[in-house]
Amino acid sequence: MESIFLTINGQKVACLSGDSILIAAEKNSIPIPILCYHPDLKPHGACRLCLVENEKTGRLMASCVTPAAQDMVIQTASPRVLHHRRNIVRLMMAEHPESCIVCSKGNHCELRRIAASLGVGDSGLYPMPNFPSYEQMNPFIIRDLSKCILCGKCIRADHELVVAGAIEYNHRGFKPRPATLYERPLEESICTFCGTCVSICPTGALSVKNTAYVGTPDQETDSICGFCSVGCSLSMGVAGQKVVDVNPSKSRASVNGATLCVRGHFANDYLNSPARLTRPLVRSKDGEGKSIHAPAAWDEALDAVVMKLSAIKREFGAGSVAFIGSSKCSNEENYLFQKIAREIFETPNLVTLSYDTGQALAARIDARTGGMCRVNPLAELEGARVIVVVNADPGRSVPVVDYHIRRAAKKGAALILVNPWKIELNRWAGAWMRPDYSRPSGPMASDFLLALAKGLVADAGYDRGSVEQATDGFDAFYDMISRRNGIAGEAVDAAVRLMKNQKIAFVIGADTLCYPDGAQTADAVANLLILTGGIGAKRSGLFVLLPESNTLGAMDMGMMPDHLPGRVRLDDGGNIGPDMEGFIEGIESGRIRAAYIMGENPARSLPQPDRVAAALKKLDLLVVQDILYTRTAAMAHFILPGAAAAEKAGAFTNLEGRIQMFSPVVQPPGEAKADWEILAQLIWKMGHPEHYQSLEKIRQEIRRLVPMYQGLGSHLQGWIANNPKGGKPAFAMDFPPVSVALDAAHPFIARLSAPRHHLGGGTRTGRSERVRAYGDHGAVEISPDDCRVLGLEVCGKVRLVSEFGKIERSYVQSSRPPKGMAIVPMGENQNDAMGLAGLSGKNRPASFGWTVSRVGIEKI
Repeated sequence: MESIFLTINGQKVACLSGDSILIAAEKNSIPIPILCYHPDLKPHGACRLCLVENEKTGRLMASCVTPAAQDMVIQTASPRVLHHRRNIVRLMMAEHPESCIVCSKGNHCELRRIAASLGVGDSGLYPMPNFPSYEQMNPFIIRDLSKCILCGKCIRADHELVVAGAIEYNHRGFKPRPATLYERPLEESICTFCGTCVSICPTGALSVKNTAYVGTPDQETDSICGFCSVGCSLSMGVAGQKVVDVNPSKSRASVNGATLCVRGHFANDYLNSPARLTRPLVRSKDGEGKSIHAPAAWDEALDAVVMKLSAIKREFGAGSVAFIGSSKCSNEENYLFQKIAREIFETPNLVTLSYDTGQALAARIDARTGGMCRVNPLAELEGARVIVVVNADPGRSVPVVDYHIRRAAKKGAALILVNPWKIELNRWAGAWMRPDYSRPSGPMASDFLLALAKGLVADAGYDRGSVEQATDGFDAFYDMISRRNGIAGEAVDAAVRLMKNQKIAFVIGADTLCYPDGAQTADAVANLLILTGGIGAKRSGLFVLLPESNTLGAMDMGMMPDHLPGRVRLDDGGNIGPDMEGFIEGIESGRIRAAYIMGENPARSLPQPDRVAAALKKLDLLVVQDILYTRTAAMAHFILPGAAAAEKAGAFTNLEGRIQMFSPVVQPPGEAKADWEILAQLIWKMGHPEHYQSLEKIRQEIRRLVPMYQGLGSHLQGWIANNPKGGKPAFAMDFPPVSVALDAAHPFIARLSAPRHHLGGGTRTGRSERVRAYGDHGAVEISPDDCRVLGLEVCGKVRLVSEFGKIERSYVQSSRPPKGMAIVPMGENQNDAMGLAGLSGKNRPASFGWTVSRVGIEKI
């Protein structure tokens, strides 16, 4: 776009053709007051406070909606402009309650700030009291619409950023206000409690329900969210060395912009939980001989840990010690942790709980794409013309990714779903293929994806030039896919038409490998990406919806049993350690005698939790380094108090491949330490020659040994590198038939998935007072057809029974699951849902993994 020149307040400025006067002023640091404007929203011109005067014509114009023109002469603070601005503010204040002193918005109130800057302390007009309802029934948001100035930002954010449509203007004349459908409470609407409307509201009309603190925090510091793998940028408010408020950061380069989800916005109050660990604890006996955890000094605890770990290694060998790392811990911490395991204790036994639900899938796709698809900015997803979602529910697992997809669909992108269950994105879907895992002959996700590849090949709808240039073996793939008997049907045909000759963005669920055809599904997705020329292309990419904040970073740092740092795969003859199932079996067999668990709660998060707990109790030594006193910590011989992301410095790598640095917002509670400091002290006490006295020392070593992390530490944000050796994608050719066996005792499929307000097993979100106050949302969802077969009413209680365990839950009829499937929420009821799944299921032919299980359903 060409540049134009105009004059603002006597200053000659330049801007791009098409910029508004407001943007032209902002680019040149010329302030103009605004209330209804936000850079992430379409200009609206509702508040009129951004009025400016055109000297040539004498017109007063709203600068946010008026395009700048060549040779304009603009005044932003002329006497006429100031007169009208003051009158606008006076009219707003006449309808506004006089409650600034007790208003929770405090010094963040933009109306108050603008009024002060204009010298308006009193309206001087007859008050026009507004008495709409005051709502605070839910534990997240308070709506006091007596303070609403009708700027429309909450409605526009809901429609344009989150694309939910939960609120809209209701009534006209003197009574309009933002409202839900039929003016029902938020919790009875389609509101997801993302809190975007609260963060964007310029007054106290919308505020966070905060029982711990009211007013403006003492300070605000940016950080990175420690929940899901999106890695949202946060602005965390602090008072009295406690985090009391969370909002999206104002960084224009953030992945989330002005949005967050219910977890990131409201669940960080777990940081102030009474269950926080504040001192090292050592198991001992009380006066009555009962086992207790007694406080200990740091040196005493660390010396004992080193001594006992070393003694077990000497007596039983290196294979008797295991290390369980964490996708919640930073890159630097995971690097040190795997170094302790591999270099100091010389054991191959290291893994994270994310290995089976994300890391193994990401590693498989990385191998298929030659390491050339490691960076996938979500901006490309939002700009895509075609999006294919496979085995995923991003609205619940990674909501900010869901917003990107919704915005793309709203702009006209074609959306194709390959999902057994119905999700919120179905309302935008142009084609929906529904795998059926409840019947032996049912079509699976991989069958549909292979049918799409067959259709594209048959219609010459693929990118032959890119394919032949970038890959080997296309002719063999062409022959294989052409001969394959694919699934036919209207949905497949519609999807092929939408995908033909297009670059495509693929979104795949982290637990795809938990399905019987999971490996084939991952390979089929990679094939389609290669076939459509999507590797390295704009408006394309492959997005794996990883579960935790640093699942990818932990993988890159080598916290995997079959990979070294930098995604260097160990060959089959290498020293490959066990996965989590092998870890538990190793304890049960007596082969593993000691375990060091950092930042994880396997006794709650893993399948068969009672079996896991029984195994952990058998250990000669269990060391737990964590931030909360969990079920796993309760069994430990030594407990070392670590720090949450908001309490330390480090770096996460999000699902895009974006490296994000963060600094401490508050100090860890009590005597707790940053996890890297604890590990550095252990390394020193073990007599290792390297002394890691700073994060930079660790980062230097990572940069030297892991080429894809050359940018670590140089900027607040950076990107990992694609395969520096220039890998070449390869088509997968092996797609053996897969079928599921009937099980008369367990005829239903249970899909275990966390609701939007929980993450995984709920160890942290379950400690959030707001999430707990939200109530029990653990009802099993059963299709109306299955309810009729089972003789179930609209709601009630059922017993779910699998070969591994049973649970009792309330249930509701729902259109989300298909016939033969039930959706069971995780995180609720101490995460008892994991008792239905088996640790060993994924390694048995035609079986299900950790988040999918065969069950019987009985009416109670």
